[in-house]
Amino acid sequence: METLLTIIPDIDVLLALAPEELAGIFLKLVPKGMFQPDSITNTVFQIPVTPPAQAAYPHHREQEAGIAFSEAWNWLRINNLIVPAPGNNGKNGWTVLTRRGAAIKDEQTFQRFREAAAFPKSLLHPSIADKVWLALARGDLDEAVFAAFKAVEEAVRNAAKFGPTDIGVPLMRKAFDKTTGPLSDSGQPEPEREALAHLFAGAIGSYKNPHSHRTVSITDPREAQEMVMLASHLLRIIDARK
Repeated sequence: METLLTIIPDIDVLLALAPEELAGIFLKLVPKGMFQPDSITNTVFQIPVTPPAQAAYPHHREQEAGIAFSEAWNWLRINNLIVPAPGNNGKNGWTVLTRRGAAIKDEQTFQRFREAAAFPKSLLHPSIADKVWLALARGDLDEAVFAAFKAVEEAVRNAAKFGPTDIGVPLMRKAFDKTTGPLSDSGQPEPEREALAHLFAGAIGSYKNPHSHRTVSITDPREAQEMVMLASHLLRIIDARK
């Protein structure tokens, strides 16, 4: 049976971990039902009586380790992976995994969640923030990117007052045409108007259209985050052109 001491026998290694790294270890150790967070850590400073008893962390490091423990538990609470148990049990310190916490079955899933949690939802355009951020957190990277650029396509169509048959790259070219595009800014120099049309057409052609026509697999969370940030930027441009 794994314990905190078997996973991290060296106190210096434990103290070098970031709160979210230690939180991932705690998540591996908590039981499926109710638990007391202290039950994961309350024996790690006991002095073994005789070998081959499990070695413990030195008592004089207990205070600094306690801060690290609190940081990790707090990270799990803030990210809605653990909550107080319902009713009086919660009032008495008992804790349970949330549905999101219980869905994290392995280290890879937790790593994806960590990377998504580190990505501020507030940076995304409000029209896509909830849906796209949640897809990133679940590791549904393809879905997140497709949803973000589909929102761009719909926003362009609505802002330009075009019909449902206007789609994809032709829609972007039409909406941002340097001469006749309703979303083109005639106050800008012609090369800039043309460049913006290229930007929107290229983004839709590269990131939305492939997902519409075939299975495209995105495996790097950072890459997916960068893509949805581009979509968010394009949505803000559309807002300014309405």
